[in-house]
Amino acid sequence: MHLHRSAAGLVVQAPAKLNLFFEVLGKRADGYHEIETLVYPIDLYDTLYVTEDPSGRVRFGCHWARRGPEVDSLGDVPEGPENLAVRAVELLRQQAGVSRGIAMRLVKRIPSAAGLGGGSSDAAAALVAASTLWNLGWSDWQLGRLGAELGSDVPLFLVRGPAVCRGRGEEVQPVSGLGLLHFVVVRPPAGLSTAAVYRACRPARRARPLAPLVEALLRGDLKRGGRLLFNRLEPAAETLSPWVRRLRQELEEADCVGHRMTGSGSCHYGLCRHARHARRAARRLLAKGFGFAFAVRGSR
Repeated sequence: MHLHRSAAGLVVQAPAKLNLFFEVLGKRADGYHEIETLVYPIDLYDTLYVTEDPSGRVRFGCHWARRGPEVDSLGDVPEGPENLAVRAVELLRQQAGVSRGIAMRLVKRIPSAAGLGGGSSDAAAALVAASTLWNLGWSDWQLGRLGAELGSDVPLFLVRGPAVCRGRGEEVQPVSGLGLLHFVVVRPPAGLSTAAVYRACRPARRARPLAPLVEALLRGDLKRGGRLLFNRLEPAAETLSPWVRRLRQELEEADCVGHRMTGSGSCHYGLCRHARHARRAARRLLAKGFGFAFAVRGSR
């Protein structure tokens, strides 16, 4: 996440994320699932523009950076009070005892219902921007605890780098030294419901270990790292959408080092050897009509 000041106010770049590893350990008493995941932020960003609103209200507007009918395949984004960025700011106002207003304009690039964490990243960006705008001085840790009330993925975006997340996702441990990785990311024409994917998922009796993947990436062993990419939710998603199998086959043919679905889908990613490989794979997928494809790398 990157925040800077402009002549008009604040601008925050909110990154998407990929799950390079995702294990479901079991269902908790509170209805959530216990997970262990390795999250890697990428340079596909939503942009949040923020200014003070003298009326004392929270104002919000949103539009896609892309234009045209193909935007429909990027998913729906609520523009009212149910939007996660609006809820985040309202919660911060309540907890901090603030009555000042804020105007937010969100330019979307991260597809929704895709497993890329766009809504959670936008909420984290809104928390950082509002705290800065109102001079609250809240730390990222404080904002992360507040964000966890809105969604399990919100705290990870306040770490601003790769991380291992546990619990229901809100326990975040930064990981350094993974290197700058390159990917092709493809969002098929249809999304997936997180709740439906979790309902169809069956946790393994014996959890897969995360450590071998982290160790391979720390050593720069891309080939072994590609083999160790993992997502327990992928078989469940495959029962709900034909795109899962089709994208897996396409990424195999694109000669990716490894590939997986991210989060609860429907986006898939392929780990590439370098930026040229990622761009070539993205052009191939776009030419074959597989929704939107992006060549990305780690968010700096």
